[in-house]
Amino acid sequence: MKCDFCRGKARVSMDKNVIISVKGTQTANDDNSSIMELVTEGKYYKEDEAYYVTYDESDITGMSGTKTTLKVLDGVVTLIRVGSVNSQFVFQQGQKHISYYDTEYGAFTIGVLANAVDVKIDDNGGEIRVGYQLDIDNNNTGENDFCLSIREVGQTDDKHNRKFKGTGKEYS
Repeated sequence: MKCDFCRGKARVSMDKNVIISVKGTQTANDDNSSIMELVTEGKYYKEDEAYYVTYDESDITGMSGTKTTLKVLDGVVTLIRVGSVNSQFVFQQGQKHISYYDTEYGAFTIGVLANAVDVKIDDNGGEIRVGYQLDIDNNNTGENDFCLSIREVGQTDDKHNRKFKGTGKEYS
């Protein structure tokens, strides 16, 4: 008898409802920056060795009707969007990947070069930081970065939980 893995079925070893905080910065070639911050509910799960984070975009991000999934495996972060915006960006430090970006206004080719990929996640959540450059149809659009933090719904970090009053460094 074959196991699920041998039959090609992924094994889900962890599945949680989470709070996802995303902060992204875009700096254009003219040094003008824009910052986007989003806090939303989502899912966090692990299939085989890969971690996944999924959430629904909103009007705030301009991508209402789109589901965003981040897949993390071996230090590579893949961002997949499906819905009103369809794309797949691969963030692999020092590597440039080409993708298609499909919106209701049209599709174009995007090059993604990750300058920094820092992944600190485990079954309890954690943080993903990515710094990258985008070029659209071979035209550099500037520097970008995002930081995404994941925590289980109902969990707080004790050093920020004000019920604990302490004077040590761990409470500041």
